[in-house]
Order: sequence, then C-alpha cells, then structure tokens
Amino acid sequence: MDHPPQEAAINRLVLWNVDLTLVDVAIVTRDAYAEAFRLVTGRPLVKLVPPLGRPDSEIVFETLAVNGVQAEDAHLPKFLAALAMAFADRRGRLAKEGRMMSGAKDALKSVSKLDGVVQTVLTGTIKSNAVHKLRAFKLDKYVDFELGGYGEEVYPKATLLQVAQSRAKQRLGTPFTAANTVVIGDSTRDVQAAKIGGAAMIGVASGRSTVAELREAGADLVLPDLSNASEVVAAVAGLTSPMDRKAG
Repeated sequence: MDHPPQEAAINRLVLWNVDLTLVDVAIVTRDAYAEAFRLVTGRPLVKLVPPLGRPDSEIVFETLAVNGVQAEDAHLPKFLAALAMAFADRRGRLAKEGRMMSGAKDALKSVSKLDGVVQTVLTGTIKSNAVHKLRAFKLDKYVDFELGGYGEEVYPKATLLQVAQSRAKQRLGTPFTAANTVVIGDSTRDVQAAKIGGAAMIGVASGRSTVAELREAGADLVLPDLSNASEVVAAVAGLTSPMDRKAG
C-alpha cells in the first residue's frame, strides 16, 4: 500500500475485522478448510465448527476434536500451512463466489483520508489468507498488513490488538492506546477484544451479532452496516479526537 508522507503525523490506528465486516468468503473458506483437513489427517472433513469471530488456531483444534481426531501440538503448524496453500489455490474463486460487504470499499477509502490515520486488520484469519481476501475485492490498498494481528499468532484477539498497537508504535513512533485506537467489527467477540485489549469499538451489525447484542457487549457505537461512509468516518474521528488523545 501507499504509505503516508514521512512528515504526516500518524496518530489514529483503525483495526478492521475481515470476515463479515469487510468481505464474506465463507464458501471458499470452508472448501479450503476441507482440503487442509484432508491433507493433514488423510480423512474427509465432516464438520467444520462455526468461526464466531475466533482465530484460525482455535478453530483448527476444535475442528479436529469434533471430527474425532486427537489433536497434537504438531497439528497446528501443519494445518495452518495446509490452509494457507489450499486458500491460495482457491483465491481466483473469492470474488466470484464471495462478496464484499455493503459499503466496505467506500468506508475504507473515506477513513483513509482522515488526518493522521493508518488502517490495518485485526482478524482470526491467518495473514496470507487475510491478504487474499481483501486483494480479491481490491481493498488491500487501504490497509497496512504489516501492522495487523492475525490468527496464526495463537493469541486471544485482545492480545492481538495489543500486538498490533505495539507494531504500530514501533513503526510510527506514536503510542497507541484506547484513546487513539478503534476496532471495527461485527461480532461480540470483537467488542470484548476491544474492551479488554484497550481500544474504542465500532460495532457493525453485518454479521451474526445484532445491533442490540453489540450494544449490550459494550460497543461505543453501533452501525447497521458500512453503507454510510461519512457516518463511519465521523465515528472514527469522534472516538479518536485530539482532545481525548492528550493524555496518551
């Protein structure tokens, strides 16, 4: 992606969830999981546990268990490597069989124009697959993938948030805290991660969590979807205002 000019002070960190917030590629994802399962276990996949905002590392172990496979430490790196390969082999199907969520491109583009902002992802998906998912819909140019938190890092999402903040501080020299970090996601797990990890939270009711559930979980603001880009920008700006950041 195009990095901002060196003289531009980056002081807002926006972390996007990927699946059901920006894109929906569930069909291809399930197919890739089935192939990875077959490669690792030699057996067909019968049941894939629902993601529910969880990291790939957690989904792998539970999927092995519900399919009657005794999980071992060696399974995870093998499975994630197989999943990356299977997903890459199917990346040409993403745009055809998946969809970009309503307003996602305009929201990313509009937020990218906000003063001092850098955007990345906070996702349970492994990094290579997150890149494929956004690239398929030409959303990758708005995101700095090197600052994100990903599923192969085997941390809870709240910890991944803090990892992303640390990466951003190391690269940009700005401390990122709850005063200048925003998570945008569709699940109550995203809300919990933001609250525990130290970030403001914009809930988007485009996934399995309802507006009421996102509010009850503690989201600072809830949108029905991303279709109103100016509303998304106003939310990000309001939750990362310079006045709030003085303490940080």
